[in-house]
Amino acid sequence: MTSKVKRKLTEFLFLLPSLIAFLMVIIVPFILGIYYSFTDWQGTGAVSQSVGFANYAAIFKDAGFLHSFLVTLLFTVLNIITVNVVAFIISLLVTSEIRGRNVYRAGFFIPNLIGGIVLGLVWQFIFTNIVPSIGSSLGLPTLSKSLISNKDTVMFTMVTVNTWQYAGYIMLIYVAAIQGISKSVMEAAEVDGARYWTRVTRIQIPLMANAFTISLFLTLTNSFKMYDVNVALTNGGPVAMFMNKPVQASELLALNIYNTAFKYNNMAQGQAKAVIFFIVLTIFSIIQVSWNKSKEVEA
Repeated sequence: MTSKVKRKLTEFLFLLPSLIAFLMVIIVPFILGIYYSFTDWQGTGAVSQSVGFANYAAIFKDAGFLHSFLVTLLFTVLNIITVNVVAFIISLLVTSEIRGRNVYRAGFFIPNLIGGIVLGLVWQFIFTNIVPSIGSSLGLPTLSKSLISNKDTVMFTMVTVNTWQYAGYIMLIYVAAIQGISKSVMEAAEVDGARYWTRVTRIQIPLMANAFTISLFLTLTNSFKMYDVNVALTNGGPVAMFMNKPVQASELLALNIYNTAFKYNNMAQGQAKAVIFFIVLTIFSIIQVSWNKSKEVEA
């Protein structure tokens, strides 16, 4: 056995435990999930019969699922914008000559270390008790009531909480990209008379194209898969009307799938929704990455 073959065999043996875990935890359940989505399986016992595409047909007649899909799209768009704008602004702050910038970096990143359930419960208390008290004291009717009990404001509370938690993580990606830009380029632009925002928009942002691709992808997938904060903060509420049927105003797709499978004990339809969720997320991710990559080439 040659040294090259030995090296390849050693590398494979090191990877084998991870490959087995990935196969058993991801690949096998995914394939079984696709199979169960075509059956009447309820989570216990054997499958009694195949129902073809009946579960998929029922999904598109489900007002709750359609509403969750639209709400998730809205949440994702708002979240992508707010998280990345805030993260980029604070990355400019912590890479400037401001005193204590390392302390600011740590402070902005710490919320990302808090678990989603704990984070949701803390902010639920803030929106239910503290904000209404402040609103009443200041005579502001909009803030005098719980923002998470109002179907018109609940989505903005979720975006606020997720931005507070996730912007610090995305900030680190932008900080790394900014620090990777040659100082001589920025100094040359400054000597040529370019103002600060001109240097940011015309030099820094184009040179950070790779960072934007990564950050937008992470924010997109994180927004679509949001579950823990959704459960702890609103649990899908309050109730709203959609297609003349009562639905959960802030129930995102992940929570809708969970409720279908475990709350209503309809595992097969929950699996069908999960398959649709996977396909939609894959399509959006490919489009986003492809679009950003094309911008990188242009830059």
